[in-house]
Amino acid sequence: MPDRGEGAAGPSGTRAGRPSRRVVALIVVLGVLAVLLVGFATFAGLWTDWLWYRSVHYSSVFSTMAWTKIGLFVVFGLFMAGSVGSSMYLAHRLRPPLSAMSSEQQNLDRYRMGIAPYKTRVLLGVSAVVGLIAGGSAATQWRLWLLMVHATPFHTKDPQFHKDVSFYTFDLPCYRFLLSFGFAAVILSLIAATAVHYLYGGLRITSPGARATSAATMHLAVLLGLFVSLKAVAYWLDRYSLAVRSSGFRSADKWTGLRYVDANAYLPAKTILFFIAVICALLFFATLWRRTWSLPTIGFGLMVLSAILIGGLYPAIVQKFQVLPNEAAKEAPYVQKNIDATRAAYGLTKTEVTPYPGKPSAATQAAAGSPAAAGTLRADADASASLRVLDPNVVSPTFQQLQQGSDYYQFPSTLDVDRASAGGTGQDSVIGLRELNVKGIPQNSWINDHFKYTHGYGVVAAKGSEVTSQGTPSFTEQGLPGGADAGGVQQRIYFGEQTRQYSIVGGPTPELDYADKGRETTTAYAGKDGVSLRNPLTRAAYAVSFGEPKILYSGAIGKDSKILYNRTPKERVEAVAPWLTIDGDPYPAVVGKKVEWVVDAYTTSNSYPYASRTTLGDTTADSQTDSQRSVVARQNQVNYIRNSVKATVDAYDGTVTLYQWDTEDPVLKTWMKVFPHTVKPKADIPADLLAHLRYPEDLFKVQREMLSTYHVTKAADFSSGSQVWAVPDDPAAKAGKAVPPYYMSLRMPGQSAKSFSLTTTFTPSGQNRLSAFMAVDADAASKDYGTIRVLQLPTSPTVDGPKLVQSKINANSKSAPKINELKRSGSDSTVEYGNLLTVPLDGGLLYMEPVYVRTTGVDYPQLASVAVLYGNEITYQPTLSAALDDLFGPSGADPSAKTPEAPPPAAKAPPSAAKGDPALHQALADAQKAYEDGQAAMKKMDWDAYGEAQQRLGDALKRAQAASQTAAKKG
Repeated sequence: MPDRGEGAAGPSGTRAGRPSRRVVALIVVLGVLAVLLVGFATFAGLWTDWLWYRSVHYSSVFSTMAWTKIGLFVVFGLFMAGSVGSSMYLAHRLRPPLSAMSSEQQNLDRYRMGIAPYKTRVLLGVSAVVGLIAGGSAATQWRLWLLMVHATPFHTKDPQFHKDVSFYTFDLPCYRFLLSFGFAAVILSLIAATAVHYLYGGLRITSPGARATSAATMHLAVLLGLFVSLKAVAYWLDRYSLAVRSSGFRSADKWTGLRYVDANAYLPAKTILFFIAVICALLFFATLWRRTWSLPTIGFGLMVLSAILIGGLYPAIVQKFQVLPNEAAKEAPYVQKNIDATRAAYGLTKTEVTPYPGKPSAATQAAAGSPAAAGTLRADADASASLRVLDPNVVSPTFQQLQQGSDYYQFPSTLDVDRASAGGTGQDSVIGLRELNVKGIPQNSWINDHFKYTHGYGVVAAKGSEVTSQGTPSFTEQGLPGGADAGGVQQRIYFGEQTRQYSIVGGPTPELDYADKGRETTTAYAGKDGVSLRNPLTRAAYAVSFGEPKILYSGAIGKDSKILYNRTPKERVEAVAPWLTIDGDPYPAVVGKKVEWVVDAYTTSNSYPYASRTTLGDTTADSQTDSQRSVVARQNQVNYIRNSVKATVDAYDGTVTLYQWDTEDPVLKTWMKVFPHTVKPKADIPADLLAHLRYPEDLFKVQREMLSTYHVTKAADFSSGSQVWAVPDDPAAKAGKAVPPYYMSLRMPGQSAKSFSLTTTFTPSGQNRLSAFMAVDADAASKDYGTIRVLQLPTSPTVDGPKLVQSKINANSKSAPKINELKRSGSDSTVEYGNLLTVPLDGGLLYMEPVYVRTTGVDYPQLASVAVLYGNEITYQPTLSAALDDLFGPSGADPSAKTPEAPPPAAKAPPSAAKGDPALHQALADAQKAYEDGQAAMKKMDWDAYGEAQQRLGDALKRAQAASQTAAKKG
C-alpha cells in the first residue's frame, strides 16, 4: 500500500492522476515558447513598421499613431476594467449573510464554494478581459480622438442650430463614441453586479418576481440611474444628429439633414425626452434614500411610453396630416438648405451653368455651303480642341507589343494622359512606364525574383493627336535605354503601380537593367529608400514578417543590402498619410531629371450638416476601372470632399512628398496640426511639377454624380425630380458601365484659348438624349483651375447622347462599309472603338471617335479610321485631319487664331447693294432680328422660342442668298 499522500502510479506515468514533473516542465516550456513566438511576431511587425517609417523619414507619423493608440488603449481599457471590476467587488462586499439560505441559494452554494479559492483571480481575469477588449476597440478610434483634440473651425454655421460645421465633423462623432463606450461600461458593470448579487444572495428569484436586499437595490439603482443619465445625453446629442442623419426623403440620393417633420416633431420630441430621462435618472438615484423601486419603475415606464408616443407616434401624425397634404411647400425651406450645403460640401458653388443649343444654328448650316464659311469651321474645329485619337484605354497592348523590350517588362493595362512640350508647343500625350513583370522572368527563383530582377526601365510616350501611317503611336520617348536617358533622366523604375513584391538590393548580386543584343546591362541601387539588413535582429524580424526564412541566413544578403517594399505609389502615400483618401489613378510624369508618380489625395468627412452622401466606390467606378485603375475607398460614404493634397513618389528612390493644395480646407489644417511638418506648403511645389499637376479624375466623378441632381439650385425644381440627369453608359463598353471622363485640351464657349480640361456628358435619367456637357479646367497652372462649366442643352429640339451618336456612326452609309471592310481585312480581325470625344463647336457639338482594328498576325490595336460627326453630317476617314477636311473642307485659317463663339447672323452684302435691293435689305434685316431673338431666347432657356427664331433665321438667310444671286446676275 502506498503511503498516505502518495497515489499509485497510473498508466500515464502519473501518481494519483497528477502529471509527472517532466510533463509539467514540458508544458511550461512549450507555453513559454508559444508566448515568446507570439511576442516576437508582434515585435517583428512593430519593429519593421518603425524601420520602414524611419527609412522614408515619416517616423513622426508612426510615433503619433502609436502613442495615441497606446494612450487610448490604456485609458479606456483601465476605465472599462475598473468599472466592471469595482462593480463586481462592491457587489461582493455588499453580499448578505447566508445564515438562512433558500433552496435556490443552497443550489448555488457549490458554485460559491468552487469560486471561493479563486475569487481574486476571477475578479482580475474578468476585468482584464473586458479591459483588453475595450482598450483594443478604443484604439481603433484614434482618428476621431485626434480630430476632436485638434479641431479647426470651418467658420461656417449650420442653418438649424447655428453651430460651426467643425462641431459636426470633429466633435459630434467623438462624443458619440464616448457615449457608446459609456453605455458599454454601464451595461457590463450592471450585468457583472447582477450576477454577483445573484450568486451571493443579494438578488433572489421568487414567485411572482425578484427580491433584492437594500444594499443590492442601491447598487443596481445607481447603475440604472447612470444608464438613464447616459440616455438623456443621447437624446440631447440626437437633436444635433438630425442635421447629419440620412432620411427616407429622396433616399436614392442619400438625402441628409432636417426635414419639416424633424424640425417640428422630432426635435421638440428629443428635447422633451431629454428632460424626462433626467427626471427618471434622479428617481433612480433617489433609491439611495427611499430604498424602494416603485418611483424609478414608474418613471422608467413613463420614459419608455413617452419615447413611443412622443418620439415615434407624434412625428408620424405630423408627417401624415401636416406634411403630405402640402409636401412641396412644407419641405421647400429644408430642401433649399440641403441644396446649398451639398453644393458647398462638394465644391460646386462656383459651377457655371450656361444654356447651349447643342446643334449648329440655321445660320451655320446655311453658310456651311460656302468655301469661306467651311474653312472657318475647319479652323474653328482645330482651335476648339486637340482631339486625341490615341485612346489610353485601348493602346496599352500596342505599347506592350512595340515597346516592351523583354518579357520581364510590362505596361499598365490603362495608360495615362499628360501634357508634353514638343517644339515649344504644348500637346496632349499618352505616357506609360516600362515596369517590372515578375511573371515574365525567364527562370523564377528566390534570387531572380528578389535580387536580380528588381526594377523596370524607361519612359514611353506618344503624341495623343497623331499616329504613324501604319496606325501605330507616334512615339516621342521610346526604346531602351529610353529617349530621355541622353538628357540625364533617371529611367530606372523601382516603384510603380505593378511593383508589388519586395526586392533586396545593394548586395553582391548585380541587378539587371536591360538586355540588348544578348548583352546584359546591370546596375546597383543607389537610392535613399530601403531598410538596412546589416543587423541580424532586423533580418530575423523581416524573415518573420514576410514568412521567408532565407532572409535570415542567405549569403546573397551583404552588409550593404537593403530591402524595398510598399512599392506602389498608393501604398506609400496611404502609409505616410493614413488620414487621406487616395485617388484610384496615380500617373507618372518626367519632372526635371526624375520620373515621379503624382498621387492625388483627398480629405473627406461623413458629417457635414445637411449635405447629401455618396459612396465613393460606386461613384468612381466606370467602364475603365479595373485591378490596375481601382476605385477609391470602395465602401466609404462621404458628404464632404476636397482634393487637399498633391503627393509625389519618386519612381527611383521612393521618396514621398506631400504638398498642401487646398489652403482653405479645415480638415487638412486639422490633420496638419496632428502631424506637423509632414505636409509641405503649396508655395514649395516646383514649377516643373506644377506643369504636370491636373484636376483629379475621381473628384470629378464625384462632382458629376452630385451635379446630376444638384445642378438644380431652387427647391421647387429639385423636389419635382423632373430635371435629374444621369451619367450615360460607355457606348464602347460591352457591359452597361458609366462612360469615363476624358482629358483633352479644350476651348469652352467664352474662353479665348484651349485649356487642358476634363470632360463628361449627361443624359436625362432613363433617356438617350443629351442634357448637358460638363468640363473643368484641369491645368493646375491656370488661374481658372477647378472652374466647372456646364453647358445645359434644350429639351426641344433634342440632342443625341453618346449611345445614339454611336449608333449613327455604326449605321451611317459612309461609315458602315468601312467598318465591314475592316472586319473583313482578316479572318480574325476585330474592331475596337476608342474614346467618343465631345467638343462644343459654334453652337453645335462635334463628336470624334477613333476606330482600331486587330488584324490576323497583329494582335494589338492599330488606328484604322476616325469617325467625326457634326450636326447631321458624318464622315469616316483614315486620319483625323482628313476627316475634318472631308466634313468642313480644307482649313484656310490659322488654327490657333481666335474665332467667334457663334457665327454672325449673316454675311452682310455691301451697303450699296443692300440699299439698292429692297428684297435683300429686308432679308438681312429679318435675319438680324431673328438672330437677336434667338440669343434672347437662349438666355431665358426658352427653347421653343429659340427653335422658332432659328427657323426664321434660316428662311431669312435663304432669301438673302437668293436676292444676292439675283442682284449679281442683274449686275
